[in-house]
Amino acid sequence: MALVERAALDAARLTQLCATMQEDVRQQRYLGGVLLVARHGKVGLLEACGHGDDNRMQPVRTDSVFSLLSITKAFTNVLALRAVEQGRLSLNTKVVDLIPGFSGRGRELITLQHLLTHTSGMPGVYSPRIGMNLDTLEQVIAAICENVYPAGPPDDKVVYSPMINHALMGEMVQRCDRHSRSYRQLVEQDILGPLEMQETSVGVRRDLAARHLVPAFLGNGSIDHPGQSNLGPNGAFQEENAQMPWIGMVSTAQDLFRFAEMLRLGGQLGGARVLAGTTLEWARRCRTGLRPNEAYRRIAESRGWPLMPAYHGLGFCLRGEELGATLFGAFASPTTFGNSGQGSTLFWVDPERDLTFVGLSTGVMNSGDNIERWQRLSDIAVSAAL
Repeated sequence: MALVERAALDAARLTQLCATMQEDVRQQRYLGGVLLVARHGKVGLLEACGHGDDNRMQPVRTDSVFSLLSITKAFTNVLALRAVEQGRLSLNTKVVDLIPGFSGRGRELITLQHLLTHTSGMPGVYSPRIGMNLDTLEQVIAAICENVYPAGPPDDKVVYSPMINHALMGEMVQRCDRHSRSYRQLVEQDILGPLEMQETSVGVRRDLAARHLVPAFLGNGSIDHPGQSNLGPNGAFQEENAQMPWIGMVSTAQDLFRFAEMLRLGGQLGGARVLAGTTLEWARRCRTGLRPNEAYRRIAESRGWPLMPAYHGLGFCLRGEELGATLFGAFASPTTFGNSGQGSTLFWVDPERDLTFVGLSTGVMNSGDNIERWQRLSDIAVSAAL
């Protein structure tokens, strides 16, 4: 176990945290992973175990590069909130105002706030047209406009959107940018550069490819994710030039920690300000009331769990007050916030304990098992705070 520095964390609990992940991997619940735990900004644990592939040929290391999957959405959320701060968007901006093809059957009522809070009414699809390449944002937006319509009115239900909302947001931040920058350029210049996140990229940057652990879905993928280079059914996750604002970024645990630290410190890190503190204060408040996340209703019912409120802020998931199944752990502070990726990735910040957690794993788990896994590991991490 790599105890990195003194960080007001209980070493015995951190040892237990590592042992729990190692036992999970031994039982083949997933292939491997990296855990990072920090308190007051000091990293107390950085540990890797297992492998990145079914054949156990590629050991997971602390500097392994993981596909972030839906944690990519967190970066898109930050770009959208920055655009609001700069007056280029507002929460009331309608999608159709920037993407004219996104109209008809009630789509013209959907606003940026609906996208950020998963209340747009758009269906929870993983592709706008099954079988299409997903690595080119322009083609994805055209297919959304042509094929995907609301399942209900906006602001009626909370339904987690795997791709539609953030594909639209990625296009919106491009179209409102004064310098006509691409989504990749916006992420690089407005987030990664200022935060010195040198091992994070949109798409798999060439110098990171050798350390990249290609996602292994283990039968838990909702659909295939083909890309233009024909690298296999999920080749989009290996494309260097992919621009997928909902699932397309890669990073290391230590780099993702820098992003989480920016959020913990109110939008700035090392003198670089990415978001205003007031923006984060509003973004971290629950905007969905007691409505549940309909996307998790079936999971909760099948496992006999209480149906929790969705607890969505403006782009961030929140721990909230109710007890139940939660990625952030039962005993994290109600104000804990973060984001996760399908069956594999998670980060959260507990502002009351000044505690930060990053977990990146290989071998995508089904959603219910994944919630149970991260809840166990998060509970141990929370208990380590002295």
